[in-house]
Amino acid sequence: MLAAGLAALTACGSGGGASGGGTGTPRTGGTLTFAVGSDAGCADPQQVASNDSIYSVRQLVDSLTDQDPSTGKIVPWLAQSWTIGDDARTFTFHLRPGVTFSDGTPLTSKVVKANFDAVPKLGPLGLLAEGYLSGYQGTDVVDDLTFKVRFKQPNAQFLQATATHSLGIEAEASVRRTPQQRCAQGIVGSGPFTLQKYVPSQSITLAARKGYAWGSSLWKKPGTAYLDRVVFKILPESGVRTGGLTSGQVDAIGSVGRADEAALKASGVQLLARANPGVVFGLTPNNTRSPLNDEKVRQAIALGVDRQQVAQTVFPAGTHPATSVLAHTTPGYVNVGAALAHDPARAKALLQSDGWTPGGDGVLQKGGKKLSITATWAPVAATNKPALELLQQQLKTIGVQLALKEQPVAQLAQLQTSGNFDLLFGNITRADPDILRSSFSTKLANPYKLPATGLDALLDGQAAEPDQAKRLDLVAQAQRQIVQHAYTIPVVELQTELGVAKKVHGLLFDASSRIQLHDTWIG
Repeated sequence: MLAAGLAALTACGSGGGASGGGTGTPRTGGTLTFAVGSDAGCADPQQVASNDSIYSVRQLVDSLTDQDPSTGKIVPWLAQSWTIGDDARTFTFHLRPGVTFSDGTPLTSKVVKANFDAVPKLGPLGLLAEGYLSGYQGTDVVDDLTFKVRFKQPNAQFLQATATHSLGIEAEASVRRTPQQRCAQGIVGSGPFTLQKYVPSQSITLAARKGYAWGSSLWKKPGTAYLDRVVFKILPESGVRTGGLTSGQVDAIGSVGRADEAALKASGVQLLARANPGVVFGLTPNNTRSPLNDEKVRQAIALGVDRQQVAQTVFPAGTHPATSVLAHTTPGYVNVGAALAHDPARAKALLQSDGWTPGGDGVLQKGGKKLSITATWAPVAATNKPALELLQQQLKTIGVQLALKEQPVAQLAQLQTSGNFDLLFGNITRADPDILRSSFSTKLANPYKLPATGLDALLDGQAAEPDQAKRLDLVAQAQRQIVQHAYTIPVVELQTELGVAKKVHGLLFDASSRIQLHDTWIG
C-alpha cells in the first residue's frame, strides 16, 4: 500500500491567515454579516464554483479529508484514516463514528457511496465534482464505517479531491433530490452550520449546528462553532460593500479591489489576502471558433497583454501577474513567464504574417472580416470589469477589437457548455494541478473545445502517476504546452482579499483560499 502522504503534493506559498490574529478570549454567540458581490443561483456545494457562493455553502458540508493551507498535507476530517492501493486505483477510508447529518441520519459508508454514485448525474453545474471522479468504477461498502473507492485507471489526484467542497458529503435525502431541487432548496449536510434561509440574489442565512462534534483536525475549537448565525448578503456594487463595512452595517466583505483598499485601511478594517491556487484569471478562447481557432491569433493576443500593468492597476496590492496557467501557490507550478512576456511589436508582426492588415479604424481585417472578438464575463469580482477594460485598451494597440459582454453568474455554466462564446474571462481554484485536466482535457467536458493533441496524454498521465517526481514533470510539460499553443491566455493570479472588521477573529483561509467559519468569533 502507498502511504497516504506519498499521494499528496506539497503546496507552495502562503498559509491560511486568520483575522484578528486569534488574540483575546473567544466568545460564543452573535451573528456575522458577510457581504459578497454575487450569487451563483445554487445552494448546493457539489454544484457551485464561484467563490462568493462557496463561502457560504462550504459551511454546510464536511469532507472526508482536509488540506493544510501551509503545507498542502492531507489530514483527517470525516475519515479517520485511509490507505491507497499500490497502483492508486483503490482508496479505502475509515470513517469516524458518531457523525450525523442535520436531519438526524447517521454518516455511513452507504451514504458516501450514494454521494459518489450520484455525481455523474449533476449536469453542467457539477463539472468539477465529475472531473474529480473521472474513471470512477464504484464504491464498495465494507462495513458501516469502511468503504473502498475504485477507479478504472490510477487516480493520484483523488485524495486531494476528497478535501474539496465539490466532494463534500451530503445526507442521502439530499442526494436523492434532482440537481435543480438541490440548487433551489439547498441541501442537508453534517457541517458546522445549517441552511436556515436562501433567497436567490439577496441573502443566504446559516445557523450553527448544535451538538456538532466532528470538525477537521486543523480546527482549533472542538464542538459547536462560536457564532450563532452567519448572514451572507448579496451586494453587487463594490462601493456599497465597502460603505457597509466602514459604517458597521456588515462585518466582512469579499472581493476587495485596489480602489477600496485605502478607504478600508483608513477606517481600521483588516485586509486579509491569499493567492488562490489553480488556474489563473485569464481569457480562455473557444478554440473552435473563428478567428480564435487560429493559433497565431491566440498567440498574438497573449503577446499583446501587459500582465504587470493589469496586476498593478486593477487588483489588490501584492497581486502577481500570471507566469503560467497555474498560480504560484499551486502544487506543481512552473514559471513559464518568459513565454508570457508583453511584446506588442511581435504580436503585430505575427498577425501580419498571418494575413491580417490594418483597416481604416485601426482594427485589423482579413478576408473582409474584422479581428473583433467578444470576452464574456460574470460580475463575481469587483476587479473583473476594470481588468477587462484595461485589456480592451491593450489589445486595441495591436489591432484587436475586444468587445465585453456581461453574463449573470447563474447562467455562465450553461453558456460554457453550449460553446456559444469567443472568450471567457475567469479562473478556477483548486490546490492540485489536476485542475488542468478538468479544464483542458478533451476526454472530459472540454468546455473550451480544445482539439485532441498530445496534451491529453500528459494530463491523463499526471492524474494516474503515483510517483510524485514523475507526476510533477508531466504537470510541468502540460503547463508549457498550454501556454505555447495559447489554449488559454493567462493574465493575473487571483488574490482573494477580504475586508474584515476589527471585532472579527479567527476567520480562516483554507488551502483553496476560501473561508472556514467554525473557529470565527466576534468580540
